[in-house]
Amino acid sequence: MAGLGAQFGAYNGWERALWYARPGDDTSEAGTQTWDREGPWFGAVKAECEAVRDAAGLLDLPGFSRFRVTGPGVADWLALQITGKVPKVGRLGLGYFADEAGRIVTEMSMARMADDEVLLITAATAQAHDREWLLGALPEGLRLEDETDGWSCQILTGPASRAILAGVTGADLARPWLSWQEAEIAGRPVLLLRVSFAGELGWEIHSRIEDTPEVVEAVLAAGAGHGLKPFGMFALNSLRIEKGYRAWKGDLSTDYTVLQGGLERFIDFTKPAFRGRAALLAEKQAAPKRRFVSLIVAAGEADPPYMSTLLHGGAVVGETTSGYWGHRAGACVALGMVRADLAEPGIALEVEIFGERFPAVVQADQAVWDPQNARIRA
Repeated sequence: MAGLGAQFGAYNGWERALWYARPGDDTSEAGTQTWDREGPWFGAVKAECEAVRDAAGLLDLPGFSRFRVTGPGVADWLALQITGKVPKVGRLGLGYFADEAGRIVTEMSMARMADDEVLLITAATAQAHDREWLLGALPEGLRLEDETDGWSCQILTGPASRAILAGVTGADLARPWLSWQEAEIAGRPVLLLRVSFAGELGWEIHSRIEDTPEVVEAVLAAGAGHGLKPFGMFALNSLRIEKGYRAWKGDLSTDYTVLQGGLERFIDFTKPAFRGRAALLAEKQAAPKRRFVSLIVAAGEADPPYMSTLLHGGAVVGETTSGYWGHRAGACVALGMVRADLAEPGIALEVEIFGERFPAVVQADQAVWDPQNARIRA
């Protein structure tokens, strides 16, 4: 990745490419010292996002935190820990963990490997936090293994991703969104998860650390005729915000309940018990006082940083939790929390960015990009 121009940043000690410099791009330390949107990375990130939209991109994503939980009754145990449903064997799902007050503790991807086995995948920076949370709830008879250090991951995503994968694996690429399968690439065993945090057709390719170089080389070679470009975390941030996908310890935190976070579709109140159920049920009956929204911001030279103040009629009514330029949407997109009565499409707000206020408009309760998920399900 370094050879392809990667400019790195650290995530819980794991290096990931933030963006890929092109010939002539300023990669000096001084060049990074700006809050302006159009820093030296802007043109490169735009090209990376457009490649994901129009062809395909490959994101090297080492450091996902991984916990394999095994033992009889593991699905019943997990159902008590999350607000929603446990996926069936062969399927994937998102699980939201709440505390007794219904506040968001963490989010994990759940791959149901077998009746008595589940693989939980979560943010790199959440490793110690989530491991402690799980172990604190783990009963006798179940075993948790932290497999974080043994695996790496690449996100292959974009409309050409299926054709690229078909050139390197015999896996069944017609399997639907939110499924997983074991496969081989370059003779190395991999786990293919049909998901993409970028919101396009795509797969996560999970490989053992020692096998990853061969796997990546094979995918890059297969993608050469399909417009494949490597992309970094800056591009992923742009892509996921356009989809309204939440990030841990920003959009997802104990500052907000699962209902306030706009995650009611991940709550199964038909379950007789799960952590936070009573508090969330009471909040639902009373109606949440705050709501999660997407905003289009007529920003100036900079995008709204985390915890930028939202105002209405001069009064503080909320805060942003993420903000970045959406290269597919062609606009600055922010995610945030506002007073519930203002969470209506078309409501005009203001967002304060470095001391200056800019217009922001509340969007419909759906993704700004591909709201029907037609592209990711393709």
